[in-house]
Amino acid sequence: MVKIYYDKDVDVSVLEGKKIAVIGYGSQGNAQANCLKDSGLNVIIGLRPKGKSWEKAEKDGFDVYAIDDAVKRSDIIHILIPDTAQPSVYKELIAPYLKPGKALGFSHGFNIHFKTIVPPHDVDVIMVAPKGPGPSVRELYLSKFGVPSLIAVQQDYSGKAKQTALAIAKSLGSTKAGVIETTFKDETESDLIGEQIVLVGGIIELIRNGFEVLVKLGYPPELSYFEACNEAKLIIDQIYSSGISGMLMAVSDTAKYGGMTVGPKVIDAHVRENMEKAAKRVQNGEFAKEWLKEDAEGRKVFNSLLKQWQEHQLEKVGASMRSMSGVGKKK
Repeated sequence: MVKIYYDKDVDVSVLEGKKIAVIGYGSQGNAQANCLKDSGLNVIIGLRPKGKSWEKAEKDGFDVYAIDDAVKRSDIIHILIPDTAQPSVYKELIAPYLKPGKALGFSHGFNIHFKTIVPPHDVDVIMVAPKGPGPSVRELYLSKFGVPSLIAVQQDYSGKAKQTALAIAKSLGSTKAGVIETTFKDETESDLIGEQIVLVGGIIELIRNGFEVLVKLGYPPELSYFEACNEAKLIIDQIYSSGISGMLMAVSDTAKYGGMTVGPKVIDAHVRENMEKAAKRVQNGEFAKEWLKEDAEGRKVFNSLLKQWQEHQLEKVGASMRSMSGVGKKK
């Protein structure tokens, strides 16, 4: 059984007198930095000089420094820039200024687990990973709650690495929901596998194929969009709030029977085998090598696939249909 921590289990006094440098001010950097600041912590921002993020962070009331300067000034360096950018930034702007006893924080274990970042032995290496996008982290914090988070410790030089991770998680509001202790390995691999076979890859391919089958059978694209994509959100909302059995109780008996008998014939043993193959590529490091190589070579495949999605009929019809529901602007 995993260990779950709540407000009563965590003492934030370990952060007293500590300065936290949040590196990056994108979705997670913005949300986490503001939550930590509102919780009374001493937070500065480290960025590449003078860009839009720099101006926004200053407007939000932060002291902003070049990344190397922020590292020098801080006790905890919380790295919230994209995975592919982290190794070079770490090598050039963070590693030279790490002193014994400092802590490196991450919200995803990718670079530590796959050893594209190898910290010195005399710093703490921790992870605080909110299980939600930045806007949700901030929104739930402001509503006096929080998103659940994962914490992990890779190195505990100070003897207080776990307490530090928990204190940061509490300052994000996560201990109101629950904080699960895990490892860098398990967080990284389960996150990548889940994204690929279900949360991103699985869902969008299921929706695309469903839409294309309906259109091929002669149904109007607008109707096909509602059936294959729009209503997926309603089903997921039911699962989120009530579980799968609760969702099944909310739909018609016809939908229940059709879904339970036909679903396993569509997502069958062959699909499961493909999922397991994808999972093995994450576990053995093949996916990480492929992705880092793709990024280093200019993201040709990445950009081509993204363009295909942006130009797909599903997206063009969807823009119009979403505007009908008041959830998107008509293109």
